[in-house]
Amino acid sequence: MGQSIPVRVRLALALAVIATCLAIYAVGALADALTFPPLTGRVVDAAGILTPDQRAGIDAKLKAHEDKTSDQVVVATVPDLQGTTIEDFANRLFRTWKLGQAKTNNGVLLLVAPRERKVRIEVGYGLEGALTDALSRVIIASAITPRFKAGDYAGGLDAGVDGILSILAGDAQEWQRKPQVRADEVDPAQVAVFIGLFLIVLFVAWRMNRAGGRGGAGRRGGIVILPGPGSGGWGGGFSDGGSSGGFGGGFSGGGGSSGGGGASGDW
Repeated sequence: MGQSIPVRVRLALALAVIATCLAIYAVGALADALTFPPLTGRVVDAAGILTPDQRAGIDAKLKAHEDKTSDQVVVATVPDLQGTTIEDFANRLFRTWKLGQAKTNNGVLLLVAPRERKVRIEVGYGLEGALTDALSRVIIASAITPRFKAGDYAGGLDAGVDGILSILAGDAQEWQRKPQVRADEVDPAQVAVFIGLFLIVLFVAWRMNRAGGRGGAGRRGGIVILPGPGSGGWGGGFSDGGSSGGFGGGFSGGGGSSGGGGASGDW
């Protein structure tokens, strides 16, 4: 028989699991509390950064493309990300709005959060082969963020939409020739959470080691595994929101979904 795992190691692992589960519960609770604007059209400017004429111009391009191909591309701006990452916010908003057709999942969301200076292209399952993560990054880095840095939100969104539509129409060569950009940066908040958990584990292990197993050399114990958060949390438990019809001005998603494909950037 092999040597049993020391009790201090088992306790350290158990505490690490508990701390991780608590962090997951906290993130899940935050995500469940997010509120989204209603889907009133192909351009939802909840942050108020576009004029009516600018919204109408972008909407006309998106409508023409959807009428021709059935691909549903929506532009959205939000006042803030409500404390979560733009990746989580975009994915949940996409699923709540159900962009794209149910059978083909051919939706795309271009999301901008001016307060946090974040932008994301979220791609539906069915379009990930055409609008790849790499091409999405190129569009953000070369077409959108340079204009955003200059304060030209309308120009950045218009150029981003042009890039997305040209790739979906089969003209990706221009974007493939552009210099490749680095992969998405890791969110500082996520890094801080994982570093904190790692330090907690190290501290507990150090204390256990100092104790030298006093009073527990012969005891046996086990690791208690806590369940993850319920629906609305991780691993496919996202809520799809309400039904796909009946939003504001009669425009609605077609029942599509996204698995997190796309890219993010900032300026």
